[in-house]
Amino acid sequence: MSKIDRRIRKSQEAIKMAVIELMIEKKFDQITIQDISDRADVSRRTIYLHYMDKFDLLDKLIKEHIDEMRDICDTTVDDVDYTDMGLLWFEYFESHYLFFSAVLASKGGSFFRDRFLKFFLQELEKKEPEGGNQGITDGEHVDIQFLGAAIVGVVEWWFKNGKPHPPSFMAGRLGSLLERNLEADLPLA
Repeated sequence: MSKIDRRIRKSQEAIKMAVIELMIEKKFDQITIQDISDRADVSRRTIYLHYMDKFDLLDKLIKEHIDEMRDICDTTVDDVDYTDMGLLWFEYFESHYLFFSAVLASKGGSFFRDRFLKFFLQELEKKEPEGGNQGITDGEHVDIQFLGAAIVGVVEWWFKNGKPHPPSFMAGRLGSLLERNLEADLPLA
């Protein structure tokens, strides 16, 4: 890797960390490019070389984490149960605590929450026997929507309460709830 590549990567990481730290301190709407520039110790020009604006920066940061979570899900064995998958998720959340707690607490949280929910809905749909939308009934769509929103709510609760339980506990509870509701012979309704 060349020296220039390392500098670019180092600048981008400093910019990402700066916006995360600033989101902990104040609402996203109040953060300026100058704030990010000062915190990251880079010029505004450097930020604009990589991002159109602060919203593009946040969008790319969120996409990066969602893509990493999707990779974790895609590289796991297909017969992994919900508890094991939940453990992978909660370990990832814990290792990226600063990002998740900042984005969930900020004004950008609703945008993130929508992307986060979409990720969980897609993962739950993959777990359906037919493996996709074609085989999912209307009732199952409602069930999946309910469970996806529940997962997001549980994750938000976990962060907002300072991670009161370890990832293994959270994964066990989440896994048993998902198994009970997705693998039951009878629909939720």
